[in-house]
Amino acid sequence: MELNFSGVAFILFILALVFVFKTINVVPQQHAWVVERLGRFHATLGPGLNIVIPFVDRIAYKHVLKEIPLDVPPQVCITRDNTQLQVDGILYFQITDAKLASYGSSNYIAAITQLAQTTLRSVIGKMELDKTFEERDHINTAIVNAIDESAANWGVKVLRYEIKDLTPPKEILHAMQAQITAEREKRALIAASEGRQQEQINIASGERAAAIARSEGEKQASINRAEGQAAAILALAEASAGALRKTAAAILEPGGSDAVNLKVAEQYVSAFGNLAKTNNSIIVPGNLSDMSGLIASALTIVKASDKPAVR
Repeated sequence: MELNFSGVAFILFILALVFVFKTINVVPQQHAWVVERLGRFHATLGPGLNIVIPFVDRIAYKHVLKEIPLDVPPQVCITRDNTQLQVDGILYFQITDAKLASYGSSNYIAAITQLAQTTLRSVIGKMELDKTFEERDHINTAIVNAIDESAANWGVKVLRYEIKDLTPPKEILHAMQAQITAEREKRALIAASEGRQQEQINIASGERAAAIARSEGEKQASINRAEGQAAAILALAEASAGALRKTAAAILEPGGSDAVNLKVAEQYVSAFGNLAKTNNSIIVPGNLSDMSGLIASALTIVKASDKPAVR
């Protein structure tokens, strides 16, 4: 009898432990659990300690509220210029309403994936091949806006869509590579011609600057020579003027006029003698009386200078 009682007590203890474990539920951070009571939605359990009624309440769904990356399978899209293009992308979404995520769609991940693919085909079909490589941001934004509007009914917020790869056919790749090569060669030729043009411009500018510098130097040299010559002429004129002033002052002194006459007579006779020596012809002055008078005046001055002074 005692053995049966201890066995029943052990069974009750086990049932109590099960009841406690079923009653107490600890929800991790950034998680949400959906509780159903007798088959109907009852509550959404947030992070922390939560108590439910065992065998009446049931944890039906467990959702992660973190940002989730979803790899969208690659697909072939047709561009506006009828070119096939394989597109591979990745979608980032987050559950914002655990109840809608549980009951709004039977499989919200598959729904988001299919909607992303159909929207991508629609957006790519409106663009030409070259534009698809240039306007990735526009494609991403259009897909996010289109999916987010529908995903709101599923308790899902679409954050962003990123295109991982755009792969055109091999023939298109070869044509694009040839076009890129030709464009690079064109830019290289243009750059080389612009370099030669700039070189010629630099040479011409250097020669022009050198010519201007030489002309400025020659101009300054001419100005300096002219100023030197003007200064020399001015100095000579001032010297001549000073000599003339001194001569005039000497003439005004007593005996100055006689000294002038004597000097003129000497120079006249000397010049006439030198002229007669350098020519075989006999040169006779046109006015001998003037010459004789000049000589006589000179002799008179010399005689007067030889007499002793009267004290």
